[in-house]
Amino acid sequence: MNKLLIVDDNQDIRKQLKWGLGRDYELELAENADHALELFGRSKPGVVTLDLGLPPHEDSSEEGFRCLTEILKLAPTAKVIVITGNDGQENALKAIQLGAYDFYRKPIDLEELRIIIKRAFHLASLEEENRRLFNASLPGLDETLGIIGQCPKMQEVFSSIRKVAASDVSILITGESGTGKELAARAIHAKSPRRTGAFVAINCGAIPENLLEAELFGHEKGAFTGAHARNQGKVEYAHQGTLFLDEIGELPLSLQVKLLRFLQEKTIQRVGGRQDIQVDARILAATNIDIHKAMATGAFREDLFYRIGVVTIDLPPLRDRDEDVLILANLFLRRSCREQNRKTGGFSRNAIASLRGYEWPGNVRELENKVQRAVIMTNTPLIEPQDLGFESTPTTNGGWSPPQAATLREGRELVERQMVQAALAEQAGNIAQAAKALGIARPTMYDLMKKYDIQA
Repeated sequence: MNKLLIVDDNQDIRKQLKWGLGRDYELELAENADHALELFGRSKPGVVTLDLGLPPHEDSSEEGFRCLTEILKLAPTAKVIVITGNDGQENALKAIQLGAYDFYRKPIDLEELRIIIKRAFHLASLEEENRRLFNASLPGLDETLGIIGQCPKMQEVFSSIRKVAASDVSILITGESGTGKELAARAIHAKSPRRTGAFVAINCGAIPENLLEAELFGHEKGAFTGAHARNQGKVEYAHQGTLFLDEIGELPLSLQVKLLRFLQEKTIQRVGGRQDIQVDARILAATNIDIHKAMATGAFREDLFYRIGVVTIDLPPLRDRDEDVLILANLFLRRSCREQNRKTGGFSRNAIASLRGYEWPGNVRELENKVQRAVIMTNTPLIEPQDLGFESTPTTNGGWSPPQAATLREGRELVERQMVQAALAEQAGNIAQAAKALGIARPTMYDLMKKYDIQA
């Protein structure tokens, strides 16, 4: 049962809350700040309701603010709901700035307060799950392979990598762009007997055709204009190691013939040379095209396919790896926070829904980019969908609506923050013009920027 600490000097209110909430939560009751801090330090409740007017200064908020500050020092993620009188708006806002989760004005309506407390525990639970994924040893992480995935399809990939790594056969890795084909190739090399040799990668689709042959096989001095010295190619650099041919489906037919000769005879000739050079290199190749369709149209040689694809490993797209999305997102979050020297409480409920509901056409690479963006762009304790670049979420009728919030207040604040950010962006950071565009006074604009921690 969740632990709830109630801090109030009014015995009648403590009794009311004990009667109304005792069945739902494990309660701790305190009548002053020192007693509250003692109980909090001992039981570490996830949520606290705190009356700011505590003895010996019941007529001011001094003791309540001290209690709030000390609680948040002990547990920065604790959810403290500040309870104030009808005239306590200024103190309530100050409490929020100090780190309180929410505020509630007296007189207490038990049903309303019950909803706020329930939401606070839900958020605390979500943040705890984010921290667990963020800090713990991630499930689905194979430390020996350096690849992440706990879905059945990725477990099949891991199994295939372990089986083929010990052999010396050529491997073809297929999959959409961004699925991690080079990472899989590096894992095979790292687990193979050639691990002490070089891993040499070349993207066959990124180099112009007239330069690709020299990049692969090297060239002799004077072989062509600008060839002022002899150069070794990627194949030679991979001697006693592994040569990874990325996007091999883009390899011109003329070079497919020469690559086939190397695979058959283990010899090459540099451009402009006549000497056969023996090279001992294992070939790993990857493509994101339908290689069988390319063979059917004559764009890829069938005999070369059988040489490079003794074993084929197919990497699944991220949209087919539902349970891996959050694992990967939290890994990238941890890595990005470390690199950017930033801190965050993790992903909000709406952000998690957006991550799970997105189709990920760019696969793992796109997910990593979105998380990196979010770490840089977020202005809130939890990463929201808009931080990830999700401006809205689909509705059942095919239209679009703003991301859903759990409560009316959260929805209002979400829209408010988005409008302030949009106005500042449209006015190039001019606060006066942004306030005018929103139809509010400049002091109000400053208050909103401070409230949501928005920089001009």
